[in-house]
Amino acid sequence: MPPEPAPDPYWESRQATCPQGTVSREWRPLHISGHDYIQIKFDKATCLACPVRAQCTNAVSGPRSLALLPTRELHEIQQRNRLDQHTADWQRRYAIRAGIEATLSQNVRNCGLRRTRYRGLLKAHVQHVLTGLACNVTWIADWTADPARPRRAPSHFHALCTAAD
Repeated sequence: MPPEPAPDPYWESRQATCPQGTVSREWRPLHISGHDYIQIKFDKATCLACPVRAQCTNAVSGPRSLALLPTRELHEIQQRNRLDQHTADWQRRYAIRAGIEATLSQNVRNCGLRRTRYRGLLKAHVQHVLTGLACNVTWIADWTADPARPRRAPSHFHALCTAAD
């Protein structure tokens, strides 16, 4: 069993402190799109007069506000995960996912991958197989396309270089 984390004065007192040392005025539950968060707000007058306001918030007229995960444990996990994103191992693993995400995005746009047009497992299965086939045919067509065909007209310099050969 992991050791229990040391008490955090911010989570215990339900207050946050901005980089200039101002304490938050409000700490309340927030519900967005079916998910629970904690919203932290700072005093508007103090925040608007702050000399380093641009470092804290992008808000034009409102004060700084934060949205945190509902428990300290979840917030700490999120912070650790965000730090991991700067490691070489994480970026190597994410590069694989980025390629897959691009492929899925292309198939959603071109082949209608998100929607099933039919009801029933058999009809839906047939559509999935045909959609997969269409995705593969599109991929093969792109792969075998004539790479010698220029996508745009060659520059004058390029035309002169190839004419000299």
